[in-house]
This record gives sequence, structure tokens and C-alpha cells, in this order.
Amino acid sequence: MLRIDQATYDAIVEHAKRDHPVEACGMVVGPVGSDRPERLVEMVNAAGSPTFYEYDSTDLLHLYKELDDRDEEPVVIYHSHSATEAYPSVTDINLASEPGAHYVLVSTREHGNNEGPVEFRSYRIIDGVVTEEDVQVDAAVATLSPEASHEETG
Repeated sequence: MLRIDQATYDAIVEHAKRDHPVEACGMVVGPVGSDRPERLVEMVNAAGSPTFYEYDSTDLLHLYKELDDRDEEPVVIYHSHSATEAYPSVTDINLASEPGAHYVLVSTREHGNNEGPVEFRSYRIIDGVVTEEDVQVDAAVATLSPEASHEETG
């Protein structure tokens, strides 16, 4: 099960809506081994595509160096689907390289960047096997610091 605080949930949804129709992407990182999503890191979709996301390799390298320095790891890896359901594509499955991470997909297909609900789902993807998991949104799970809530690399 993915336990995520309301502020982080809202920030991921807002990022997905803001970038629609381009796929939004990013991570929520936390202390190594904790499975606690604590710090949102919005990434730029270098592909600029409504059907594919790609991290800028330089941004990703800087992020992983920072994570190493801070003893953090990706807890949630998220992106949006702007025209399809919130389910991992074959490409998403093939690129899933963090077996300990929760892979969150947000579908903005119904309302785009307008008011209205989104589809927010989480999966574990290990060795090509996709398993959906429950998402528990809790106001008390973690507290994002103001500078972390909208941190962006790039």
C-alpha cells in the first residue's frame, strides 16, 4: 500500500493538470529504506510529449547525486497519462528500474487541466510484473517543508 500525505497527493495532481496535455513526471523521495514519501521533486519532461515522458539525463544525474548525499531514494515515481487510463504502458513497464518504488500514474484524460477529478493509481513494477496497490491519502503521514513541496530540478 502507498501511504501519501494530502499535500503531496495534491501537488502531484496539480503538476499533472498544469502540464496537460504533455505528460508530467517527477518523484517523491524519502530516507533510504523508509518507504516514506517526504520530498516532492518535479521533473521536466524532456520529451515534451503527450504520450511519453523522459527525464533530462543531466537533471537526473544531479538528482541521484543529491539523493546519495542526503541518504534518500525514490519512494514514488510518478507521471501522467493525458489521453489514456492510469495504467502502465508497455514502455512504462520496460523502463521501471526501481523495484522498491511505488509507480504512480495520474490520468488527466477526462478533464485535462480543468477542474474535476483525476484517476490516481499506484503500482509496484518488479521484473516486468505490474501489481496495483491501494493508495491511502492521509493528512498526517508526512509534512512537506515549504521549499520541498514545489522543488524542481533543471
